[in-house]
Amino acid sequence: MRRSRVKEYLPIVGLADFNKLSAKLIFGADSPAIQENRVATVQCLSGTGSLRVGGEFLARHYHEHTVYIPQPTWGNHPKIFTLAGLSVKTYRYYNPETRGLDFEVQLSAPPSYFNSEPKSIPTTLKHSSDPDSTMPNNTSPSSTPSSPLTSVTKILCMIGMLEDLGSAPLGAIVLLHACAHNPTGVDPTIEQWEQIRQLMRSKSLLPFFDSAYQGFASGSLDADAQSVRIFVADGGECLAAQSYAKNMGLYGERVGALSIVCKTADVASKVESQLKLVIRPMYSSPPLHGASIVAAILKDGDLYNEWTLELKAMADRIISMRQELFNALQAKGKATPLAFLVKTVYVLFWFQYAVETPGDWSHIVKQIGMFTFTGLNSEQVTFMTNEYHIYLTSDGRISMAGLSSRTVPHLADAIHAAVTGKA
Repeated sequence: MRRSRVKEYLPIVGLADFNKLSAKLIFGADSPAIQENRVATVQCLSGTGSLRVGGEFLARHYHEHTVYIPQPTWGNHPKIFTLAGLSVKTYRYYNPETRGLDFEVQLSAPPSYFNSEPKSIPTTLKHSSDPDSTMPNNTSPSSTPSSPLTSVTKILCMIGMLEDLGSAPLGAIVLLHACAHNPTGVDPTIEQWEQIRQLMRSKSLLPFFDSAYQGFASGSLDADAQSVRIFVADGGECLAAQSYAKNMGLYGERVGALSIVCKTADVASKVESQLKLVIRPMYSSPPLHGASIVAAILKDGDLYNEWTLELKAMADRIISMRQELFNALQAKGKATPLAFLVKTVYVLFWFQYAVETPGDWSHIVKQIGMFTFTGLNSEQVTFMTNEYHIYLTSDGRISMAGLSSRTVPHLADAIHAAVTGKA
């Protein structure tokens, strides 16, 4: 950024171009929410700062103070929301038996339920104690309409994630990973996202998306934002925290954004004024350098195209590492020809030199993003560390971005030995 010599403070909400371009990146340039000025976006200190600002805003102005986070989730999530003043609970997300999403619904409801219009969300912002507050008074929780889910649960059998969200109190906040769930790498399908949206809207649950890996999961910026856009398209409220640490490599610059999608442009303006009151005593204003880099890339066609090509190359490399690891584990059971001397006559035998690595390892290629939840237990992880000098978290999570074609065979050997007990 040799062109930039300005070192003045940014406004409290950050760099204006950065905010506008970040909102377009996550919601889409043609999003009705953007075109109708219903989005309040502020620059924050990467993903962590965006989540913290959003959490404190909700603790001050939202009528429900319970946030549901997936189990498991990024280790910093519960700390961020607890210190922001919210009560943290969990919902089931990962099924260790299937190594996939803990998601099952047996549809016996009438088709009209799943084709119905999204339910109205109650007024969410309560009057601030600040004398200069412009926030509207909130209807009391007791005046909130009863949830239609009461009758629906009698004809729907929901298990896992949906069951827990269906049991959440009306209006509760729900943290959702936009893509490339950390640490599991397990994402809902588009169809499952739609079912999640319908259930959440029916209970007026407030979605809060953590988007830390847009473009880094599938290689497509648009595909990785589909979960967020599904919710925004119905006209309801939601929050989205963005980070540019991974997809632009700006880890040390601490570049992120918080966007709040509101019902009207007037509410969005008032929300922005209250976000300023959260930010001012927290860090006053965000840093300029990293945001300038992001803005320069997003608004320059050539730079943007170069970035998206490099982003896809990185995502494709991670996907290829998944396939190579899966293939290496499968290859453990392949046969190999050996020649034996039997009574001075060479006879060719096919000999199974090793049993195939036990278990189904297809989850490695089904999961997405930087991380793979291998399914290895803590004892197996310790064995791999001690015997093969491979280091991963105790829950079996490994970073696929750290692998190469040269190191995959060694990792496959270690996993095979850990699972079979044969070092």
